[in-house]
Formats: sequence, structure tokens, C-alpha cells
Amino acid sequence: MEQQHVPVMLDRIVDLLAPALAHGTPEAPAVMIDATTGHGGHTEAVLQRLPGVRVLGIDRDTSALALAGARLAPFGERWTAVHAVYDEIAEVLEEQGLDHVDAVLFDLGVSSMQLDQRERGFAYAEDAPLDMRMDATRGITAADVLNTYSAGELTRVLRDFGEEKFAKKIAGAIVRRRETVPWTTSGPLVELLYAEIPAPARRTGGHPGKRTFQALRMEVNDELGALRRALPASLAAIGVGGRVVVESYHSLEDRLVKHAFTAVTRLDVPPDLPFVPEGMEPDFRLVTRGSEQASPDEIEQNPRAASVRLRAVERVKRTASGGDRR
Repeated sequence: MEQQHVPVMLDRIVDLLAPALAHGTPEAPAVMIDATTGHGGHTEAVLQRLPGVRVLGIDRDTSALALAGARLAPFGERWTAVHAVYDEIAEVLEEQGLDHVDAVLFDLGVSSMQLDQRERGFAYAEDAPLDMRMDATRGITAADVLNTYSAGELTRVLRDFGEEKFAKKIAGAIVRRRETVPWTTSGPLVELLYAEIPAPARRTGGHPGKRTFQALRMEVNDELGALRRALPASLAAIGVGGRVVVESYHSLEDRLVKHAFTAVTRLDVPPDLPFVPEGMEPDFRLVTRGSEQASPDEIEQNPRAASVRLRAVERVKRTASGGDRR
């Protein structure tokens, strides 16, 4: 499993962040938010290569923060652990006494550490409690979803978050089963999926549990809702010259990122206008052209990189109403 712990596109991430953080010094450090700290691999690389940087490491998973804390202990006060969800960026800045930061990094999705911990219920490889909460201290579990959602609600979750073609069929079977036996562990759910998904689809669509487990995880943790709130919060948090960098692993996540970045970089003037009036330039510019993907060599070494889509924007100015926060 160590192979899966390798941070995806590590060198490219540091290269994208460096211009926004290079002005920092040990006496007056630049500040980055790692909004999805996980094992702390991206943060470790930034702290090693950019000595004038301080990182606020956000994660909703207390286990992840503990592991990252052990890994990043050599950096002392240059790293600060923050137990929060990444849509709480504004509150984190206020608590830290900051009015802006210089960079925000998101590495979205479930971490290999969470998949490795059987009792968390994220993986479908073995029977485990149907939990799936990234923050084990609060919120509903996957079992709660399976035992209380209507067939229509379950269909929506499986269709929208898992892109499951057989969502309605699976949802109906889930509801029928819970009428006699409540859902508690993942093994019976995997058995149901094998039974409900036709054999031809099982042969070509990967493991039958992949889409349903993904959908349940995204529902339990409100992943898309949190991302919708987090993206504008991160864009508002950075000063001029600051960058927001996002790694997505799912088309729904990448679509939200693309739309958010397009909205703040779009030039809102008539296309036939021969010049851009002063003050009408967008506040941000795209740093990446479309979405970047991992190289074939990296994918071979780290299979998790196969689905990554990387996007980045930079703040080039702040409108008069906002002022320059750097």
C-alpha cells in the first residue's frame, strides 16, 4: 500500500505553488493552506524546498492529522494542524489572525490511509462496518444512509455521485433487504451488488462495488457540497500573486473546479471590442491550460494518478471594492 501513499504529481504541484510562495522568508513567511492534508506528503515537499513558507494543514480526519503531525514534526512551528472541513477556510483564517494567504492546495477524494483502515468502511475488499465518515467525530454514516433514505433518494445518490447505470434497481434491492435485516457491514452490500448488476456489466465495468461505495462516501461526507463552498472561499482568501491549485479524481469534482475557475478568469466584455477597458480585466488568470494529467511513467509507478485532473489559477489583481490584501 505504500505505493498508493506517494503524493500525486508532487513535483508539478510544488512548481505551481512556488511562484506564489517564493517571496517568503523565515522571518516573514509566506502562508499556504493545505486544505486536504492527508499524510502530509505535499506539505512536506513544500516545506523542504521552500524554507520561507508556513503551512496551515486542514483535515477533517483526526487520524490523518495525527499521522501528518508525526511526519511534519521536524518542521516545528512552520506547520500548524487544523481540524476542520476545507469549506471552513474563512473561519480558519480568522482563528489564525490572518486576512489572506498566499496559496491554497486541494488534493481531493479519499486517501489511501482511509482505504487502508478496515474499520472505516471505505473499501469494498473485505467486510467492515458501513461508516465512511472522513471525520469520525460527527455526521451520518453509510449505514444511516442505507437504512433511512427512500428508494428515490438512494437512486439519486447512486446515479449522481456514482454514475451507476443500475441505480434504481440497486436502490430497490437495498430497501427490500433492510425491511428484514438492517444494513451494518459492507460484505452483504457487495453481495447484493454482485446479484443486482448484470454479469455483462460486471465483466466490463470494474468491481461492482466501486460506484456504489464512491457514491455513499460522497453523500456521507457532503463532498461536492463542501467543494462548492470551498472553492469561492479559497479564491477569496488569497492575495494578489496568490494561487489556488486543485487535484481532482472524479469528473463531478473537476467540473466544479473548471466552472469556478472559468467564472473568475472570464473577460466580461463584448468579443468585438478592440481593447479591454481599464478596470475590466478579470481578477484571476488561468495558470494551467485546461486540466493537466499525470505522465504515463507516473501512472505506472502510482496507479492512483491515472484519474487525476490538475488545475490552477492565480490572482492578478483585486477589484477596488476588495483592496489589495498582500
